[in-house]
Amino acid sequence: MSSTMQIDSSATPRAIQIAQIIQKRRPLALKIETVEINLKTLSAALRQLEKQRDQLLEKVGDPSTIGKLREIDCFAIQRSIDTELAALNSLKSRFSRNTLNIGVVGRARQGKSRLLQSLTGLSTAEIPDGDDQHCTGVRSNIHHNSEVGETYAEVRFHSERSFLDEVIAPYYWQLKLGSHPLTIQEFGDIPLPELPGELIEKRQAAAVKYDHLCRYHQNLHKYRDVLSEPSPRRVPRHEIREYVAQDTLDRRRIYFNYLAVREVKIVCSFPNVDIGQIALVDMPGLGDTGIGDEERMIKTLGQDIDLVLFVRMPKSTGDIWVIEDVELYDLANDALTYLPIKEWSFMILNHINVSSDNRRNCESLAATISEKHIDVQDVVIADCADSEQAQTEILDRVLHYLGQKVEILDRQYASACQDRLIQLQRTVAVELEKAKDAWRQASRDDWFPKFLELFEKFWNDLTRELERLTSSMISKRDTDDKNFKVAVDSAIAACRSKTGIPELEEIQQKGDAAGAYMTAYAICLHEVRTHLSKQFLSLDSALKESLEEAKSGVVVVLKKHGKLENIGEGNGSEFLKQLAEKIPENLAGLRLGFQTLATFDLQYRGLVQHRIRRHLDVLTPNRTTYRLEGSLLDKWYI
Repeated sequence: MSSTMQIDSSATPRAIQIAQIIQKRRPLALKIETVEINLKTLSAALRQLEKQRDQLLEKVGDPSTIGKLREIDCFAIQRSIDTELAALNSLKSRFSRNTLNIGVVGRARQGKSRLLQSLTGLSTAEIPDGDDQHCTGVRSNIHHNSEVGETYAEVRFHSERSFLDEVIAPYYWQLKLGSHPLTIQEFGDIPLPELPGELIEKRQAAAVKYDHLCRYHQNLHKYRDVLSEPSPRRVPRHEIREYVAQDTLDRRRIYFNYLAVREVKIVCSFPNVDIGQIALVDMPGLGDTGIGDEERMIKTLGQDIDLVLFVRMPKSTGDIWVIEDVELYDLANDALTYLPIKEWSFMILNHINVSSDNRRNCESLAATISEKHIDVQDVVIADCADSEQAQTEILDRVLHYLGQKVEILDRQYASACQDRLIQLQRTVAVELEKAKDAWRQASRDDWFPKFLELFEKFWNDLTRELERLTSSMISKRDTDDKNFKVAVDSAIAACRSKTGIPELEEIQQKGDAAGAYMTAYAICLHEVRTHLSKQFLSLDSALKESLEEAKSGVVVVLKKHGKLENIGEGNGSEFLKQLAEKIPENLAGLRLGFQTLATFDLQYRGLVQHRIRRHLDVLTPNRTTYRLEGSLLDKWYI
């Protein structure tokens, strides 16, 4: 991960400020990676501690010691570590992003889509609005790129597995429809279970959600193919609506691909070129969307959003804050409980004056918002459908706030994580003190002094015998190895009995073939040297036999005095390899020692060959001091 990036020197002051904020985040992401590694190491150590605690419980008979051992609660700490690792991952994602992300949240038909259209310059072709209740629930990430040519989108589809697990299964759980289908084929072939009667009678919302599930089931054949397609798919601007809406611009309901879409990234050039590296996240409109959208919103807000815009459109006559407004606010607040949403949210009250002006109700809701404990950084009254107001009244104010406060919010976010980690560290210290106390108690039991006595006797016996073996090997170092000496003598005898020197007739034939007896002589020297070298290859087996004999001596001591006779079979290298495999991974040094001893090898080519070769160099034609005498040459020519 790079900690630096290039900042365009020609960019506007605001764009430079945003780029600098993003750049300052990168070192924080690197620090988080170090903390993650430390936490994972701590988790592994605690697992080992718990394992040893469980082993000790089987051996200890003292009730007081058993009680102290059981008080050590590593499981609770492991859960806390898992929680903190998830939080750190979210924090790292926040600090690693290349953009500052603004999420737009609102119940259906409040003007959220109109605001996004005004801010991005996109139209209903790319961001469908909910005028005719055709919200789709597809999340769109809208990225600004001033240098992009034509607007395009990257569409990510569900896989068949994620579609069943994340989209379909929650309907079966919440609507009490029984076991959810495990395959796409099963989902398509088997009719949906009927909605339980008690849900129909008590909750109209259940019937609405069941209708959503029916839509997935009845239209499966129209979108099933895209579930198996690779993602992301890049689509041009005129095709984006086919993946984010269920109807065409003229309201013909012929699109169904949106049912298989996980999310869409739209890249375009925003009207306000001063914004720098900003992205808008279009959250699914809540209120008429499917099961699971609320959970996905919380996850998105917690991981991907730097600031939230709540969008609310007051009625023209008589309007108040309702329970749905409070529930939506509380839902968003659950995303980051350790960073109050007041510090990273705005309320946008959508002012419309087309048919009837709702300005008075906008002002009334703005004045009473705190009474409902909806705490936001600021309340903005603006026409979401008016591009100029969206830019000046909303975006400019939000960007100014981000420029002033994002670094502070980041520090708050990181500080909250750090406080929890400090508390976790204290909890670990408490549990470790319990472990020390239990160990001290166990050390006072009757068995422990006896253990020390027996171990000392065992250790002295083992080390004494290994020292004797080492001394014996050293004393024999300067004496001839009987196996190796026999092999050397045998090789020398073979050289003397089979010299490899050709007969006179063979030499004459080589001379005739080469056209010169001096050439034949050189060839013969090469052949004799090669022949004599081969006679010593048998020394390789002798070296291995001697080494294996030494290893077997070590194994004898380990079996007899180390009480390891039942830990493996065989002798020498075979036994040592089995022993190394049984040593726990946390004893890496000990394990490596036995692995090295088991695999250590001596080879003729590396140890002996170069020494013998020195004495055979005299048979190299260019180096030999032996020359053919003239009389011999004359004799061969006759």
